[in-house]
Amino acid sequence: MTNLSSQVGVLRRGVINSLVAFSIIVSFIILFYKGQEVHVAIGVKHEHQELQAKMAAEHHEQLRGKLPVPDAGQEECNWSTGQWVYDNVSRPLYSGLKCTFMFPEVACDKYGRKDVMYQQWRWQPHGHGCDLPRFDAIRLLEKLKNKRLVFVGDSLNRNQWVSLVCMVEASIPDARHKMHSINGSLLSFKALEYNATIDFYWSPLLLESNGDSPTVQWLEYKIIRADRIEKHASAWRDADIIIFNSYVWWRKHKADMRMKVMYGSFEDGDARLNEVEMIDGFEIALKKLTKWLGENIDKNKTRIFFAGSSPTHSWASNWGGEDSNKCLNETEPIYKDGYKGADYSMMEKAKLYFGTLEEKGIHIQILNITELSEYRKDGHPTVFRKQFHPLTKEQIMNPASYADCIHWCLPGVPDVWNEFLYGYLMYK
Repeated sequence: MTNLSSQVGVLRRGVINSLVAFSIIVSFIILFYKGQEVHVAIGVKHEHQELQAKMAAEHHEQLRGKLPVPDAGQEECNWSTGQWVYDNVSRPLYSGLKCTFMFPEVACDKYGRKDVMYQQWRWQPHGHGCDLPRFDAIRLLEKLKNKRLVFVGDSLNRNQWVSLVCMVEASIPDARHKMHSINGSLLSFKALEYNATIDFYWSPLLLESNGDSPTVQWLEYKIIRADRIEKHASAWRDADIIIFNSYVWWRKHKADMRMKVMYGSFEDGDARLNEVEMIDGFEIALKKLTKWLGENIDKNKTRIFFAGSSPTHSWASNWGGEDSNKCLNETEPIYKDGYKGADYSMMEKAKLYFGTLEEKGIHIQILNITELSEYRKDGHPTVFRKQFHPLTKEQIMNPASYADCIHWCLPGVPDVWNEFLYGYLMYK
């Protein structure tokens, strides 16, 4: 009886061991095939990205032979003329999802934009050996040690400020080395180790105006005070480097749009209100700004820049598209060399007024970022940004009303604006 029980026990253990072995084999087979599916899915995604890169590279190669190349013997590179080169190796310069200072209005990847090619273009100036200096955040901070750089202007200037602090933060990720404060119209970034400050000050019309609140996004009509700049100037008076930008709020969006200009004050009882064309209002602001700079700036201390006009891409028919789409679903730049859609007249006005300061030894450097930005119809947030109210499917399908083709996704085009700024600060 005992011998029979032993035989049954051995048989039972053999069956159990066989079942366990069978289960392991089946599990292995299932995992193997699932792994194959994942591998195939990754392979397909990778193949799609390679195809996108190949298409962009082919466009670039087709374009290369058609573009005029300036004389390599020229004394100085003209960084403003060139072409966009697809580069997914050195771009992007930082992660938009990881930047502490990212603004939701330009955080396109966070708000649903799936294509990433807009982050992976590098600006290549024409001419052999003519390259933008490679951005080095540590060298910039050493340059800014014990100094203050301030961007002054509208939301496009804030767009550039966000880009620069994200570029810098990527090199000093330790939170002990930076500080961020918000005080009304002033945003401040400080690299504590270098005592270097990079600020943004909200002043979209340069003079005192009804747009001075940073929470006011847009106004049906605009009023500037022709003789009032000191409130704003006190925010940049002590700066070592100032970058002004003021165009978009002066642009005409309707044929009958005009600027109201206030002289005097209600307190003194001499207030009067005039109406002028938008471009005339821009001249009034430039005249007051240049007068203030001429009387108050220490030319041996402060370096001043005025950013070029940032182009919009609201009319798709300019590049062969449908106007009803604005710039929605654009994934590549415009490849036509010399493409122009922006109005350069305001930039010419700015150059004219700033030129009057030369006789006082004050040089205003124009950051000519307009042409390179003209090509980037793919670089805007469109509907991929934080909205006051989430857009419905119907609203998303109506880009003519809801797509933002003015500001720029980050990482993206403003990173190159800052490479220009870096190059001027370091080498020119």
